[in-house]
Amino acid sequence: MDTAEQQLLLIDNDEVERKSVAAYLKGAGFIVLEASNVSQGLDILADHQPEVVLCDLNATGTDSGPLQAIKSAFADTPVIVMATDGVMSDVVWALRYGAADYLIKPIADMEVLEHAISRCQEQRQLRQQNLDYRQKLEQANQGLQESFKVLELDQLAGREVQLKMLPPTVKQFGKYQFSHRIIPSFYLSGDFIDYFTVGDDFVVYFIADVSGHGASSAFVTVLLKNMFARKRSDYLHQNDASILSPAAMLDIANRNLLTTDIGKHATLCVGVIDLRTDTLSYSVAGHLPLPMLTVDGEPQYLQTEGMPVGLFEAAEYTEATISLPPSTVLTLFSDGILEAISVKGVLGQERFLLEQLSRGPNSIDGVLEALKLNEIGEVPDDIAVLLITKDVHLGDSIIHADTGSDSE
Repeated sequence: MDTAEQQLLLIDNDEVERKSVAAYLKGAGFIVLEASNVSQGLDILADHQPEVVLCDLNATGTDSGPLQAIKSAFADTPVIVMATDGVMSDVVWALRYGAADYLIKPIADMEVLEHAISRCQEQRQLRQQNLDYRQKLEQANQGLQESFKVLELDQLAGREVQLKMLPPTVKQFGKYQFSHRIIPSFYLSGDFIDYFTVGDDFVVYFIADVSGHGASSAFVTVLLKNMFARKRSDYLHQNDASILSPAAMLDIANRNLLTTDIGKHATLCVGVIDLRTDTLSYSVAGHLPLPMLTVDGEPQYLQTEGMPVGLFEAAEYTEATISLPPSTVLTLFSDGILEAISVKGVLGQERFLLEQLSRGPNSIDGVLEALKLNEIGEVPDDIAVLLITKDVHLGDSIIHADTGSDSE
């Protein structure tokens, strides 16, 4: 045992016994401070802060017992109690009150005393190491909290930017009203919705669900919005009609995502409404659930198929065109809605959605209420809802509005 520069305090009224123990410990290499009573020992403790205290259980110099007095003032300093007898009740009491060990005087085997001191020092070192580890952990936690706070502020700022990219919550295009709601699972969402006019005669919309969550997924939604805006501009200024073909837009989105090399893919529903003919052209890229068209209170899924964008170079997309009669409601969800439904299995969830929509919700609030989305707390996945209504009774009136077009 390395005893160099290790200070001990020995408190004992019995000078002969004290000098004997002190002489042995000094010979073993310890620095030994001596006190003839507890009061003197407390002063030495305050001034020199020895690593271990050896104290006679019957030492005088304090109103309370010596062990109580030392532990009250220096709780972290290990104390080895020495006594002239080994009454079990005294031993139990001393250990319960915080004594590190209990030795019987006179100490016949000084190696036992050295061993007791060694254990105290090891325990003291262990406590110090634990304290150091705790301080380092607290510093690391503080650093993590500060980093998290910065990340949270960044996420909030990004969320504000993403919200500003969304279209108006409710927008009227002729006989058609568009409305949407996005419930993010985190600050930034991988779900996105947009709708806008192209010229005077067409309205284009899409709903996208990007794989994953957070900033990288939100970045893809920015890419998609920019892509649609660019193709809209190409139609207006370069006679490029790609924006009016949902299948063509999915093909462009697929190629654009593959070239970014960021490991993200997305499912999409893209639609074009011709305001002159009341027809809808649409394509779906791996998106579930499928769009639901409700006519006169009878909902059905619009059947079509296609691979998600950003996965396969050879992906192909089909396009369908249908008429939109009066009293039509088109409802689109991202797949987060399926995780918010307690029904098990995709087929059961799809039937459940049809059943709820057959009850006639023709507003975003009505859809949220029908599916009890306002009652859930945190959602496991982003949920996006897009609702398109044509000549649907809302309250006591029927919506009819002049066709409008967005400016560049």
